[in-house]
Amino acid sequence: MFDGFTRADIDTGGATIRVQRGGSGPPLLLLHGYPQTHLMWHRVAPRLAEAFTVVVPDLRGYGASSKPPATADHAPYAKRAMARDQVAVMEQLGFARFAVAGHDRGGRVGYRLALDHPGRVSKLAVLDIVPTGEALRRADAAFALGYWHWFFLAAPAPLPETLIGHDPDAFFFQVDRSVFDPEALAAYLASARDPAAIRAICEDYRAAATLDFAHDEADRGAGRRLACPVLALWAGRGPLPGWYDVLGVWRDWADDVRGRAIDAGHFLAEEAPDEVLAELRAFFID
Repeated sequence: MFDGFTRADIDTGGATIRVQRGGSGPPLLLLHGYPQTHLMWHRVAPRLAEAFTVVVPDLRGYGASSKPPATADHAPYAKRAMARDQVAVMEQLGFARFAVAGHDRGGRVGYRLALDHPGRVSKLAVLDIVPTGEALRRADAAFALGYWHWFFLAAPAPLPETLIGHDPDAFFFQVDRSVFDPEALAAYLASARDPAAIRAICEDYRAAATLDFAHDEADRGAGRRLACPVLALWAGRGPLPGWYDVLGVWRDWADDVRGRAIDAGHFLAEEAPDEVLAELRAFFID
């Protein structure tokens, strides 16, 4: 799926991150979402590699990257820790400054990276999210029912781990699976069956409900904003446009924001790869 890319395992100090790298040109970091791996970019990354040096990692806790032990405060799975991983990955590959595109959890890592390390990120694209702090602060019954997995996965251990572990294939990807390439779907499910991955995924959501929320709220209270241009793309057939003025929310966090809905469900890069590719190329080349 990543012909012409080279694979590496990079020690970031807090985790070992599996990375695919391909192409040449300005560096572009692509971050995946839950409960996927770097393979979610397989319909987009090779074509972006025609114009960019594309770096596609598995986030810590996912895929072939390591799954650090949990702690009581969930800090190993905060987006701040995941962002530090990506800074270390890009540094070791020789890139001090780079563009970032992230879908779902990867988008949350991406904007945290841009907030915590503003000198590193030249441009940021976020796919089908609003900031975690905004989502939780504005949460209502519609959000709780629509994104029920946020609260289930964040429940204290070991309840969600035990229930998911009973039948991971039934729990993950409760969507029309025909949108996925069969090879990619098989890899996602194989990864998600690993008890260590299930624990890591739950820790990711526990961190979101606690530390990530606190970090966002601290930044909002301090008036800290994204210094780079932001592209927001979202699923026109998903719940976000019914819950938020998506561009309006992001404009509370950055001065330069553009974007639009994509005629697809949540898995934009796999459901509408041509549209996503065109938007990313136009934004990052501009």
